[in-house]
Amino acid sequence: MKEHKFRIGQSVYFTSRPIGHLTAIRTYEVVRLLPSDGADYQYRIKNANEAFERVARESQLEYTG
Repeated sequence: MKEHKFRIGQSVYFTSRPIGHLTAIRTYEVVRLLPSDGADYQYRIKNANEAFERVARESQLEYTG
């Protein structure tokens, strides 16, 4: 099985938007690597302006550049 694409501490863009909501793409920091859900690796990510962490699939993240 392949390895995680992103690493802890790396800045990423979270690109998934909930249906019906237009939100700006924000930069998040990878705070934890999670196991695969069977189709994709998952990550816990955190935005400095939010009081909570999110869980995102690898396919929902992009390099910041």
